[in-house]
Amino acid sequence: MTNLPKDIERVIVDQSAIAERVSALAQKIDEEYADVESLYIVGILKGAFIFMSDLCRKLTTPHTVDFMALSSYGMRGANSGAVRIIMDLRENIANKHVLVVEDILDTGATLNYLTRTLGSRRPASLRTCVLLDKGRSEVETQVSYLGFQIPDVWVVGYGLDFAEQYRTLPYIAELNQAIRKKSA
Repeated sequence: MTNLPKDIERVIVDQSAIAERVSALAQKIDEEYADVESLYIVGILKGAFIFMSDLCRKLTTPHTVDFMALSSYGMRGANSGAVRIIMDLRENIANKHVLVVEDILDTGATLNYLTRTLGSRRPASLRTCVLLDKGRSEVETQVSYLGFQIPDVWVVGYGLDFAEQYRTLPYIAELNQAIRKKSA
């Protein structure tokens, strides 16, 4: 791919591969939820919004959508692994079939916290759909539906950002290391 933004090292997953995989995930989800009256889809902001939007448009299973925002925080920007809810669901999920849509699995701490928290709210079922997995999870995490396994590099595009930039790139790309070091 030519004419990449100057801060982009390389494209990891191109636009057509994303579209193909999202369609395949939607088909698998539709098959597994064929007997369900409605699916409650929870998108994790901000990174999953584009993925979730594309996925929901491909689903034939009746569904509603909601969003949550979480934050991993620590001292002076260091990630301590502690997670807190910034924005919670608007509805009670007891006895609902819930599908969490997340952008990336990194250490696994956020998704682990989220599934434990939502599981305690007694949904009829709880599954996860994750776009990207870096393969370096430190915490046991169950991913029901996975888009892509990627290298352990900083990625942007298709909802993922760096300093709120590059979210709307139509592909997933590795961010140039020099730009990350410059802003650190």
